Amino acid sequence: MERKKTGLTIIELLIVLGIIALLIGLLLPALSVVRNMAKETKQKAQLSTIELALAAFKNDEGDYPPSNWALPPNPGSDYCGSQKLAEALLGWDLLGFHPNSAWRANGLDATGGTGSYDPAQTRDINGDGIPDTFGERKGPYLELATASAFKLGDLFSPYSTSPLEANAYVICDVFGAKNITMVKGIGTGQPITVTEKAGAPILYYRANTSGKIMNAVYRASDNDALVVAKQQADGREHPLGRSGNQYEFFYNYIRDPKINARPWPYRPDSYILISAGADGLYGTPDDIRNFGN
Repeated sequence: MERKKTGLTIIELLIVLGIIALLIGLLLPALSVVRNMAKETKQKAQLSTIELALAAFKNDEGDYPPSNWALPPNPGSDYCGSQKLAEALLGWDLLGFHPNSAWRANGLDATGGTGSYDPAQTRDINGDGIPDTFGERKGPYLELATASAFKLGDLFSPYSTSPLEANAYVICDVFGAKNITMVKGIGTGQPITVTEKAGAPILYYRANTSGKIMNAVYRASDNDALVVAKQQADGREHPLGRSGNQYEFFYNYIRDPKINARPWPYRPDSYILISAGADGLYGTPDDIRNFGN
């Protein structure tokens, strides 16, 4: 008797492979959508956590941290809104905020001395080897392990961060796009190299509650230097970085469409936060913000 063949023919095998390829092609975009939605949810949660931390900061200090940035060569041109947000919630050196802070990139107090963060660790009146300023700190208001804080210079390396201070910290979003390698345990004889993913810095703008017009409530320039530095590092233009025509794009971006009597921003009584979203560009539709939709 002749045996019946049970194997697949080449044509049948090709059909099966084609079906599998088609299913994979349909599945991958769906997985990408789910992954992006999960990231967006995580980013919204991070902004909510930052808002709670800012509320705690205001409760202790009486107001939200400043975000003002000065054009070079004025004092303060090396320290922008995002860097001040990180100092307020984590401390200039990530060890807590000092109430005597002068909001300087070098951590010194208003007189140029060591009355706040004591970068040189020289103020040790009782001789216990611990700078006295540590006992005066508050916070950190965010859990450091989950704050995603990185030095600006590490984020944009090998590109320049000028005029901003490269060694000042910023809080980054959850859309990790760059590997940052850090060395821990320096001075112990057994340093450990750790690599972490870093996203884009979260932009912070504090409202001037006494402002009567849009560009007096919020200053587009508060993070201008940071956006420009990121544009150079990315090799791409960010819509939020378009400074032409008195920052028209920025003020349209933060405008509350429900108010028709005059141009007026969202959250004129507090602050705004902006994550660049999955594409890493500030001012595009996938931005995650604490205002608007």
